[in-house]
Amino acid sequence: MAAPSEAAERRPFGRRFLADPSRLFQHNAWDNVEWSEEQEASAKSKVEENSSQLLPQDKQEEYEVNAKRYWDDFYKIHENGFFKDRHWLFTEFPELAPNRNLSQNGVSVDRLSNKEESNNEGLGSCENGRCSLGTRAENQLNVGKSTPKICREDLAAEKYSELNQTGGDYPGSSASYRILEVGCGAGNTVFPILQTNNDPGLFVYCCDFSTTAVDLVQNNVEYNPSRCFAFVHDLCKDQSPFPMPDESLDVVILIFVLSAILPEKMQCIINRLSRLLKPGGMILLRDYGRYDLAQLRFKKGQCLSDNFYVRGDGTRVYFFTQDELNHLFTTAGLEKIQNLVDRRLQVNRGKQVTMYRVWIQCKYRKPHAPQL
Repeated sequence: MAAPSEAAERRPFGRRFLADPSRLFQHNAWDNVEWSEEQEASAKSKVEENSSQLLPQDKQEEYEVNAKRYWDDFYKIHENGFFKDRHWLFTEFPELAPNRNLSQNGVSVDRLSNKEESNNEGLGSCENGRCSLGTRAENQLNVGKSTPKICREDLAAEKYSELNQTGGDYPGSSASYRILEVGCGAGNTVFPILQTNNDPGLFVYCCDFSTTAVDLVQNNVEYNPSRCFAFVHDLCKDQSPFPMPDESLDVVILIFVLSAILPEKMQCIINRLSRLLKPGGMILLRDYGRYDLAQLRFKKGQCLSDNFYVRGDGTRVYFFTQDELNHLFTTAGLEKIQNLVDRRLQVNRGKQVTMYRVWIQCKYRKPHAPQL
């Protein structure tokens, strides 16, 4: 599964098992699962098979041009019922709530660390890249009926330009701890942060290039403009400014987001985000790893390029290695704090189906300026 240079950076906690199908149905899930050579060879073979036939170039360009529409359609269909709230974030990324007690709300660290297992993050009820509404996630966010308060990209650009010219305030300018989530979707990361982090100096920005997704966030009863600013933003447009200045953020969050972007544009995006960080600020990432179940399920004719696929609904996904992500972040001038692979074995007891998930988790920090 992992190259030798990656092998030392596996998830440092949890139960470890060598995957053994004879004992799979005794439990619902295992984390930090070791793959046998046969499993890895089988996964590699499946990827070679499903990527042997690439989509024509004109079709690939069509998916790129219409990417926003496909994600708008996704959120129109699923609204906020596709993912559960990501309360596991505070175990994996304590930087999001530095003063939080890990036993808060009576939930143990071990249970939080396995929260994602029950969510099937990024897979949901999809089969072969096609999503259905067969199951809705529990604990859906309440969506109000108020008039949308969207800050569209053109308006955001105009307002930000005015701020730069006049030296005026920007949203969250008085905050002492600023977090930006990129690709916020329906708010399943933003709202747990606002609910959990009670720091009065906290301000959370969140953006998505799906207008429908930002509508869902801003119409949520938990949305508080005094603590949060949601806006539409296309990361791939260099000329599209952010509503905050460079070197103003403590944390940038990328949760299953970078994988949805054309691989050739990823480096430019990481470069842009790194400029927003204060010295000492961090980018936190969790995304799909190479040979994840979702990658192995693709059929021929859904591959765009190496390890990059299009789902049945038109959305796209890339599957990373640790070395690829390390290169992106270090090229942007960030230093590695964490880069690990998280392999999990999930079992659907009812269907007697085993699912091997592979995710990569990273933390990269902007260095402090050298002292003279």
